[in-house]
Amino acid sequence: MPEAASLPFAYAAEAERPASNLFYMTRLRRPLVDRAEGIYLWDSQGRRMIDGASGAMVVNVGHGNRNVLDAMKRQMERVTFAYRLHFENEAAEELALRMAQKMPGDLDRIFFVSGGSEAVESAIKLARQWAVATGQPKRWKVVARFPSYHGGTVGALAVTGDLALTETFAPQIRDMPTVPAPTAYRDRDNLSMEERGLRYADMLEERILAEGPETVLAFIMEPIGGAATAALVPPDSYFKRIREICDKYGILLIHDEVMTGAGRTGRYLGGDHWQCRPDIVTMSKGIGSGYAPLGAMAASRRLVKPVLDMGGFQHGYTYAGNPLSCAAGLAVLEEMERLGCVENAAAMGELLKQELEGLAQRFPFVAGVRGKGLLIGADLVADPETFAPLPKALNANQRLLDHAYQRGMIVYSRRIRGDGIEGDNFILAPPLIIDAAQVGEMVDILADSLEALAAELDLPVNG
Repeated sequence: MPEAASLPFAYAAEAERPASNLFYMTRLRRPLVDRAEGIYLWDSQGRRMIDGASGAMVVNVGHGNRNVLDAMKRQMERVTFAYRLHFENEAAEELALRMAQKMPGDLDRIFFVSGGSEAVESAIKLARQWAVATGQPKRWKVVARFPSYHGGTVGALAVTGDLALTETFAPQIRDMPTVPAPTAYRDRDNLSMEERGLRYADMLEERILAEGPETVLAFIMEPIGGAATAALVPPDSYFKRIREICDKYGILLIHDEVMTGAGRTGRYLGGDHWQCRPDIVTMSKGIGSGYAPLGAMAASRRLVKPVLDMGGFQHGYTYAGNPLSCAAGLAVLEEMERLGCVENAAAMGELLKQELEGLAQRFPFVAGVRGKGLLIGADLVADPETFAPLPKALNANQRLLDHAYQRGMIVYSRRIRGDGIEGDNFILAPPLIIDAAQVGEMVDILADSLEALAAELDLPVNG
């Protein structure tokens, strides 16, 4: 490692710390976190950071919420673990009831897990078992979008469209068919956005016909893009046509709401913006808000009953319906309602998006500002007209993240490659309790960070 004096803040303070027995995705060291409250975290040296990514789009009700902590303490004093096959528990029962009331249509059966990848695995396995139980054993293919992200387990990676994450594991993954993600904002043609939405949706039908409709089980999609596409919002026309196509061929529609659910986009579910009617919904992140590992799958009795009648759901997790996690989730849901988090996400998200659009005028290497609620993304590009990516060697996404980190804000940033979509993007997704003054604080830090990035990489600046 270079001398500490030559390192940016994000690394310098950590160079002197003892070697860690932990490892994660890279060798990058970060400061020791000491405490957190609201939208802020403090490290062990007392330095404050704005959590501009809610961890990883997780901490929807903010850090250190006393009502959530008190609810967890009450549950801890009663029971922290009871295996689902041995006992039911009040927290899980109540949370399932409350979540079912927020689901679209007849999705009133809830299956709890510990995280998003587990929720996606559960959805795929429920869909398959439903097909077998209803006399459709030839159906096994799950069509996904490219780019997309649905989780890190081998099963979830099979429906993840991101070569950077899947290429190494390709020999271990059952190959699944894909269709292009509806990146209509990048298209340069004579079509309207409505026509583009229909064109992208029709690609699903073309793929189904190519695969053989009798073999296709489901289509999985993020209503609003997450990690792979940085808050991609499809044209409005896309959603109705996708539902029509799935109905036409008897295919299940799975909405991955792991990132977009629990109020993140200004509605409880991302799909609620379009009154969508999915067959299965997966959730995690915001429903536990970082207080305890929690995820969920929601489905209808129409799917669950045949599976249970056949002998039971051949799937489960040790921590499914864990009483402590569910108590946290129930308290998070109550706090979201008390604090008006969904409504605030819509209002503050509109303000944040407008501010980012202003920065894109000043910094032309920022393009494609998009998103809903407090899930706002953009690309870092060489040409805002063609969306030509910046050279990979510039490592622009990591450099932006570092500049923001040095200035006291966490930004979510990635580099994507796959199916012709390559380049750097970033997401701003603060806790849903943020106020207008704090949005202004975020924008000021981002502006300074983009200024530093432009100077470092010799990128253009207007004005």
